[in-house]
Amino acid sequence: MDAVSTDPCDQHRCQVLGVGVDACRDVHAAAIGLHARGGGQIVTLNAEMTMAARADAQLGAAIAAAELVIPDGAGVVWALARQGVRVGRSPGIELARALLAYAEAHGWTVALIGAAPEVMDRLRQRLAAELPALRLVMAEHGYQSAESWPLLERRLQVLKPDLVLVALGVPRQETWTQRLHADQPGLWMGVGGSFDVWAGVKQRAPQWMGRLQVEWLYRLVQEPSRWRRMLSLPGFAWEVIRRGEGRAKRR
Repeated sequence: MDAVSTDPCDQHRCQVLGVGVDACRDVHAAAIGLHARGGGQIVTLNAEMTMAARADAQLGAAIAAAELVIPDGAGVVWALARQGVRVGRSPGIELARALLAYAEAHGWTVALIGAAPEVMDRLRQRLAAELPALRLVMAEHGYQSAESWPLLERRLQVLKPDLVLVALGVPRQETWTQRLHADQPGLWMGVGGSFDVWAGVKQRAPQWMGRLQVEWLYRLVQEPSRWRRMLSLPGFAWEVIRRGEGRAKRR
């Protein structure tokens, strides 16, 4: 399509290297609309996850089954633009934070799953100060024993929260969410390292780096161990160009 529609329900599933991603004018409105329709899974897609999904069938299936896949990374936005689909980058951390504010304002129940124990403790304290009316019904760290997970999952499914944010890292947060959210109401969203940022343990890249689309470099400086994963970025760009996605539409 040449541009995103102005219709409020303008969500349109596109493909980047065979991985589905949705183009829509307003991802926040799309998420609220999804909640109104009974809920579902939200995935935040970037170039690194796209390449991982092509190599990991379980992750690829989870993304394909998700009800809303937003273009989180600049690489995905660029790949869509090559197909004539003009969308803005939609950082998952911003959508998740906006959903928390909406949840507080509208009385939604919220569950947080993931991150380290000390991060979750600090996050609870910060949210209590910043969003005092938030109905936080569950906040559990991600370092549970194997024996603890089944009970945690059952509790979560009994609570049926309006919003579940999951910080277990890719691909686990996507595949775990796909399994747990079936037949459950509410929005279920993987948020990666967002809890660490909200808790003040890590810093997000400065806005100027976001404008220059080099947030990946800031993350690499903070976490040098990510360098192997970053090798997927040039591979992603080369594969998009090699496959010529969107070339015919530009003729």
